[in-house]
Order: sequence, then structure tokens, then C-alpha cells
Amino acid sequence: MLDRFDHAILRVLSAEGRVPVTELARRIGLSKSPTQARLKRLEAEGVIAGYRAMLNPIRMGLAHVAFMEVRLTDTREAALAAFNRAVMAIPEVEQCHMIAGGFDYLLKIRTRDMPSYRRVMAERISALPHVANTSTYVAMEAIKEGGL
Repeated sequence: MLDRFDHAILRVLSAEGRVPVTELARRIGLSKSPTQARLKRLEAEGVIAGYRAMLNPIRMGLAHVAFMEVRLTDTREAALAAFNRAVMAIPEVEQCHMIAGGFDYLLKIRTRDMPSYRRVMAERISALPHVANTSTYVAMEAIKEGGL
């Protein structure tokens, strides 16, 4: 069960993951020792899954974002597992979600430009196991990205 101090820790760290524990403690209104203990507990319980650098994809030349609906020819467990394993190997696929609805998966794909996207779609995604067809939606602008 997370209390208000745990939520405060998570809010601060989600915005600024490298904040020193003393500064974190000051911001949430606790002393250093209980803040450190809470931080270790949140890490041990898997609430905090890890720390990483947040990269700016646009500065990396990856400004083109497309969302792709994928329908499979087979949705039995073995086919789903084969698709899941194969899609993990495509670095341009930023996110992959299994969907309950009119299609099977929703992919977020990030590339340099439309020609790069077309190559990824034609050569990599269309060749994934059990892909029947796809539909693409190109993002014009990101209004909100990020997590909690």
C-alpha cells in the first residue's frame, strides 16, 4: 500500500530521477533516513523498476512517429508468442501492445522519415510471423508523451 510520502517520492523521481536523497527528503517533507528506507522499499518491491537516461528522439533524428494496427492470421498462443518474440527484435518499434478489439496489436514506430518508415514496414514488420495486414496512422504532433 502506497501512502502520500511514497506517491510524493514517485512524483519527484519520475520528473527528476537523479535528485539526491537529501533533496528528495526535503521536497517530500521527511528526513533523509526514512526517505532512504522508503526508496529502498519501493525499489525492492518493484514499484521503482529502474533508472535510465531519458533520450530525446527528435534530437537523435527520429522525428517520424507512426502507429500501426496489426492483424494476425492466427491468434493461438504459439502464434502470439512467435509474433511477440519477433517484434522485440525491431528497434524502430518503440511500443507494442496486444489489443482487445478489431485488430490484434498496436505498434508505435519511430523512424527518421517516411521512406525509413516504409522500409521498416515493408521489410521488417510485414515479414513478422502471422501478419495478415496492417493499417498505419502517422502522428502529426505529440501533445503529451511520458508516463505517470
